[in-house]
Amino acid sequence: MKLNLSQSFRNRSSRKEMLSAYTQIILGSLIAAAAYPLFLNDNSIAPGGLTGVAMILNHFFKFLPIGATSLALNVPLFLIGYRSSGPIFVFRCLVATVLFSVSIDLLGELPFMQTMTDDLLLASLFGGILLGIGLGLIQRGGATTGGTDMAARMVHKRFSFISVGMFLFALDLMVVVAAGIAFGQAEATLYAMINIYVCSKIIDVVIIGLTANKACFIISEKWERITERILKEMDRGVTQLKARGGYSMAEKPMVLAVIARNELPRLKDIVREEDDRAFVFVTQAHEALGEGFSEWSKEG
Repeated sequence: MKLNLSQSFRNRSSRKEMLSAYTQIILGSLIAAAAYPLFLNDNSIAPGGLTGVAMILNHFFKFLPIGATSLALNVPLFLIGYRSSGPIFVFRCLVATVLFSVSIDLLGELPFMQTMTDDLLLASLFGGILLGIGLGLIQRGGATTGGTDMAARMVHKRFSFISVGMFLFALDLMVVVAAGIAFGQAEATLYAMINIYVCSKIIDVVIIGLTANKACFIISEKWERITERILKEMDRGVTQLKARGGYSMAEKPMVLAVIARNELPRLKDIVREEDDRAFVFVTQAHEALGEGFSEWSKEG
């Protein structure tokens, strides 16, 4: 009976996570696709990747729609990367890519989805924001919209000195430079780079969030009292790490506490009140999972 209940709970949890993942993929695909008719297409801003290649081809061959061309370029890469990336990941990516590509063409036909500005700076900035939000949601759903990610992984496996990030950056750079040459606008390359940068930052915000936590490392003779006050007054967990002084070679505990950003002033007050000679260094903890922070999720 217990086994059945446990299995039932896991099944419900799995269905909930799957629903959440595909909701994010669908919503993200629509938002990302909207960036093209609203900001990118008419301003000749090609944001890298195979969609950027599709924009270049559309410039020379008007009968080739951007979305459909992007999809045609991506599908072979998905088929090649099927074995190395796993069926679930590939299927989700395929869903995202098909929906994203089709939406680019369909949304562009709607009368209210026309270019919002002909100012290249505004178009690159807001196009990057919209694209970043959409792609970030897709990645939160456990997918991507480009077979280039799979190609990058395969290249990295074959040539380990070429990282995935390096491959994708090189591809994006080649695409935006080619777009600038094809469109006959050197400025288009510069604005495309702005767009890519903004997009990457927004993706990080969507995936990680704005409220980055802080990891605080404290070395003090009063470590016991500081630990006690953090536990009681801040209701935060504390970990004691073994540390050895490089000069004295004396061993003493180093206190580690992961806290929310707005709790940092309170922690500093506690340390200063207990030991104004304590050594403290604080780093960003971009994501904290577990009790007191974000819940664990299989869909990331």
